[in-house]
Amino acid sequence: EVRLIDEPVAAAIGAGLPVAEPTGNMIIDIGGGTTEVAVLSLQGTVLSESVRVAGDELSEAITQYMKKVHNLVIGERTAEDIKIRIGSAYPTPEDNEAAMEVRGLHLLSGLPRTVTIKRPEIRESMAEPLSVIVDAVKRTLERTPPELAADIIDRGIMLAGGGALLKGLDTLISHESGIVTHVAADPLSCVVLGTGRVLENYKQLERVFSGRSRNM
Repeated sequence: EVRLIDEPVAAAIGAGLPVAEPTGNMIIDIGGGTTEVAVLSLQGTVLSESVRVAGDELSEAITQYMKKVHNLVIGERTAEDIKIRIGSAYPTPEDNEAAMEVRGLHLLSGLPRTVTIKRPEIRESMAEPLSVIVDAVKRTLERTPPELAADIIDRGIMLAGGGALLKGLDTLISHESGIVTHVAADPLSCVVLGTGRVLENYKQLERVFSGRSRNM
């Protein structure tokens, strides 16, 4: 027998959110290709939104920025490395100290070249895809029933998925939504951990397979 579980529900369980309780929980699962924003209650999804902007688009934005501003062609792996090492979503006091050398092919000469880039310009390069994610969070909060919204204000928003590891993303979402935002203890593994917990506690969590919350 094969059963399906919504990815945000699995991520929420893996992140340790009390999804079985009759209270509102909000999870933002930022993967490689999509970002899932969901409000959960009573083992079900009350409402959710999916946007096709996530980790891959952030890396692509860096690639395009390097080409446009520095005339430098870089590969996917280099863009990912830049994002991990000096990428950020929100300003910090040590911004200008965070810099790295990037090697690529210079567009005009066709020869290898090295340029030094700093954190603020990489944050600027990712501003557009990050705003799409933030807007999805705001839209979901606007549609959330008042009682559940009050729970989310008390508990905060949970970030999961590889994209949650981007420095300052929790601060950006907290600043834009006005709600405290936490990063899961192991954001990369939340979905698989949650799926495993459902299998281990199948009887208690069986209702997660029905999809939508029954009290909504």
